[in-house]
Amino acid sequence: QVQLVESGGGSVQAGESLRLSCTVSGNIYKGYCMGWFRQPPGSEREGLWEREGVAAIDPDGSPSYVESVKGRFNISKDSAKNILYLQMNSLKPDDAGTYYCAAELEARRCDAVHWMASHLMDWGQGTQVSVSS
Repeated sequence: QVQLVESGGGSVQAGESLRLSCTVSGNIYKGYCMGWFRQPPGSEREGLWEREGVAAIDPDGSPSYVESVKGRFNISKDSAKNILYLQMNSLKPDDAGTYYCAAELEARRCDAVHWMASHLMDWGQGTQVSVSS
């Protein structure tokens, strides 16, 4: 199990950028799938089932993205500092929501499209992103 703490959210205008950070601590093993999920505004009562994958990075360091953020978002990790990043450029109002950092040891499928939110994963507390048009 790992502990995840996000930071870097905020309110921006459409077209601007934000960089989210996720500091990782605990029993960090090489086999972790890590990534970012977005929970749309107003869906918090639905719990993690409404969280949508945004970007993931597999244990070998290969990134993946959902179609809607390709070319605009970049996921990376600093293994020395145990920090996961999500650089978000050209933000759109549809990108708004609560962004959660997630980690799963030996995930069956570690890619942004197929890696589904579940209680088996470790989660951060979330950071809010608001984008106005």
